[in-house]
Amino acid sequence: MSDNDLGVYLRSLRESVTPADVGLPAGPRRRTPGLRRSELAMLAGISVEYLARLEQGRDRHPSAQVLASLCDALQLPLEARARLRNLLKAEEGSYMCGAAPMPAREVRPTVRVLIDRLEPTPAVVLNLLGEAVAYTEAYARLVGPVGALDDDPPSLLRYLFTDPRARAAYPDWDHVADEQVAALHYDLSRSDPYVAELVEELTITAGTEFTDRLAGGRLPTPMGMTRFVHPEVGELRLAYETLTLPETDGQHVLIHLPADAATGRALDRLQGLRPGGLRAVSGE
Repeated sequence: MSDNDLGVYLRSLRESVTPADVGLPAGPRRRTPGLRRSELAMLAGISVEYLARLEQGRDRHPSAQVLASLCDALQLPLEARARLRNLLKAEEGSYMCGAAPMPAREVRPTVRVLIDRLEPTPAVVLNLLGEAVAYTEAYARLVGPVGALDDDPPSLLRYLFTDPRARAAYPDWDHVADEQVAALHYDLSRSDPYVAELVEELTITAGTEFTDRLAGGRLPTPMGMTRFVHPEVGELRLAYETLTLPETDGQHVLIHLPADAATGRALDRLQGLRPGGLRAVSGE
């Protein structure tokens, strides 16, 4: 195995992308397979000298932002981005500060009872990292079929930014993504190594769609309406409310309610309820 896996992989990616793939003219007398270093450096906004150091293993610790720029310039799929991130972490030699407390992945007993009492309403408890740590069965029936609970633990942030099914499930994807990035409260929690690790991961795997939102520094909206497409009952209009738990919990409850009568009837069918079981918040 090479002792410069990150640099070798970067070079192989550069050489596998043609100028036409990224909108550049091929030009005459082209001997270099794929892109020239100068072309990739220009597209990524870094110097040719720095790219050479990365590929040759003379610099093995690029920032997540640099790798994200290279990924975006090469228009890499998620699998290649994830491999680059893993190679970067291998170079760093460690993944996390073991002394830092893990964001809560359990809920207090009273919160568990609250979630149980919310049935048959789709509701989920999300922690600081956007991980679903508890949810109603109704929530599982709502989002499970589109893959939102596939990971262990399920992560709404990772799902939104790395799973192609998310854009089909959320026609208002931009709004939902805005809200979930805002819920990170990165300006307040950037010193948390677990938050920093997630931000680095998504910086590389999701690129500017994530980092631009993170840089925006907007605050989340605790209530609103969004659309969701379920494979069995079609498009739903869902009102949502966010209930913030005590600061020591580092969690919040996201509750979905039908925004109109048609959505109420569709959710009733999905949950196996008699008509009128879930009343639309609009009263329709």
